[in-house]
Amino acid sequence: MSKIGNLCNRFENYCIACYDELAHKTTWPTPHELTHSAVIVLTASLVIAVVVFVMDLVFKNLMGVIYPG
Repeated sequence: MSKIGNLCNRFENYCIACYDELAHKTTWPTPHELTHSAVIVLTASLVIAVVVFVMDLVFKNLMGVIYPG
């Protein structure tokens, strides 16, 4: 029974440490910082999508010239 009690105490200490880390030691972004980061990620995603789309069109047309069919 002592082994189970020790395991429960360790789990409880782990949960307390996790809460303390999240509530008191973590720096959360402000809404402005979060919005700015989201805009950057969305912009980068769109740019990458456009680049991949253009590359796909180029290779499709190139393969159409090489392998007419």
